[in-house]
Amino acid sequence: MEIPRVSVQAQPQDAASWTELARRVEAAGYEALLAADHPGAVASPFVALAAAASVTTRLELGSYVSHAGIREPLLLASDVATLDVVSAGRARLALGAGHTPAEWAMTGGRRPDVAGRVRRFTAVAEACRDLLAGATVTLTGPDVHAHQATLTAPRPVRQPVPFTFGGGNSTLLRWAGRHADVVGLSGLGRTLPDGYNHDVRWRRAEIDRQVELVGQGAVGRSSAPALEALVQVVEVTDDAGAAAQRLAGELGTTAEEILAVPYVWLGTVEEIAAALEGHRRRWGITRYVVRAPHLDAADRVLAHLTATA
Repeated sequence: MEIPRVSVQAQPQDAASWTELARRVEAAGYEALLAADHPGAVASPFVALAAAASVTTRLELGSYVSHAGIREPLLLASDVATLDVVSAGRARLALGAGHTPAEWAMTGGRRPDVAGRVRRFTAVAEACRDLLAGATVTLTGPDVHAHQATLTAPRPVRQPVPFTFGGGNSTLLRWAGRHADVVGLSGLGRTLPDGYNHDVRWRRAEIDRQVELVGQGAVGRSSAPALEALVQVVEVTDDAGAAAQRLAGELGTTAEEILAVPYVWLGTVEEIAAALEGHRRRWGITRYVVRAPHLDAADRVLAHLTATA
């Protein structure tokens, strides 16, 4: 059985525990350490990841994901390139269209409508990738502006810098099918009134549709993007059914859907491994991102996958 690539999303609380976490994640065999990018609410991902780079040698590093609605292309490309230099070629570029109204307001803007967020995302993503590749970029708006922007220094070590799209918009899933190296599926739906949390979209039919859209965009490419799922819950238990019933009641879905979707790992390590193989066969999902609070359980799953490969 093919071993999925598993990464960890985390946030630093202090220097000692953050560097210890980076070492632990690398030693356990995870592919990458990733940090959220919500200015004003979490640590700067690129500063945190540069610190992690200093105590690791193999672990890849990236934001998950940066907010194209408020990030300027040259500044973001410079952050990614600098991380790539200090990590000796282990940085990733990852972008989403953004969803948190407060982040626009705090940086002097207003959240656009869906069409405006899509336009801004594609302009920022394409500009960042061009800048990292060494191109000069001019953008005349209306959604983003740049005049002969050039990333002269530092230049990234790795070419091209791997690019991940994270999000669920239909237009952008097709775009990502054409352009991304990795498409991250989150299972997140409508943004709730607090501006940060979401409804969930944990239904197989919704994943079927998203994967179909990525495939439509990938037509004509030599290889389609890898598909990745953001895992919201990891629970190793001998009674997956009871755990699924509990979650289903909290989330307004069914235990059957909870056990079927890639956003939840429930069951014994053997049952979880079998579920991941099912996700690969049905959707082609070969990558996962787990969150640090679930790391102990995820360690057990990863150790089992590695031992039985």
